[in-house]
Amino acid sequence: MALPHAQSGQIVSVRPLGARLADTVTTAVLKAGQLEVMRVVLPVGKSLKEHQTPGEATVQCIEGVVEFVSEQGVQQLHPGDFVHLAPRALHSLKAVEAASLLVTMCLKRTEAA
Repeated sequence: MALPHAQSGQIVSVRPLGARLADTVTTAVLKAGQLEVMRVVLPVGKSLKEHQTPGEATVQCIEGVVEFVSEQGVQQLHPGDFVHLAPRALHSLKAVEAASLLVTMCLKRTEAA
């Protein structure tokens, strides 16, 4: 059964899951016209293969440690770390520790003003 997406004005918690992390799966928080927000949950060793998004994206580490690979090389995201990605920027992720991430994506590429 699909979980409902957040509605306009609805407060949604993205606090660390703590002990619930091992029993939680990736979930969509919001999907709107040009915006999608997901809580991505990665068990230790789990990867998201190299991919890109059509528009800009951000990845914020809520808990755990994730290896983040992009054109800047291999970096680690720790709780509180945040990274911005340009449209179509190739990247991949791998959990060094069980982790949850808040991922925000623009679904459409915006034209430069």
